[in-house]
Amino acid sequence: MKLDEINWKILQCIQKNARQSNVAIAKQVGITSPAVSERIKKMEDWGVISKYIAHISPYDVGYQLKAIITLRAFMGKLKPFLSKVKTYQEVLNCYRITGDENIVMEVVLRDHKHLEKFIDQLITYGETKTQIILSQVVDNAPVRSV
Repeated sequence: MKLDEINWKILQCIQKNARQSNVAIAKQVGITSPAVSERIKKMEDWGVISKYIAHISPYDVGYQLKAIITLRAFMGKLKPFLSKVKTYQEVLNCYRITGDENIVMEVVLRDHKHLEKFIDQLITYGETKTQIILSQVVDNAPVRSV
C-alpha cells in the first residue's frame, strides 16, 4: 500500500493518541470524518495499522527493574528457546538478531532476586549478558514517512 501525505498525517495522529475520535483526526488532517474512517480501515486491512495497545508503566504496577538481556544460544538450543521465550511473563520484547548474540530481550522484573531467578532459567539455553536500564531516553517514537 502506497501511503500519501494524508495517510501519514492520520498515522501521526493515531500514534500520538489512538483513542482520539475520527472527528478530531479529521480536524487535524483537513478531511471529513468518514474519509478518515475509510482510510484507517484500509490501513488496517493492509496491515499498516496492526493493533491498538495501552502503554502501561511497569514501575507504576510494581516492577522495580527493567533490563536488556542478550542470549547467545548453545548449539541446538535456539529453536527450543524461541518457543519458550513466548511463555515468559517478564519479556516485553524479544528480537532475533545478527552478531555474536542470537537474541535480545527487554524485560521487567520485581527486584534483583527476580532477575537472578530469571537468568537461571535462561542459562539452560545459552550465555547471557544483562544490562540494567537506568532511564528511557526515547519512548515509543512514532514511525515517520519514508
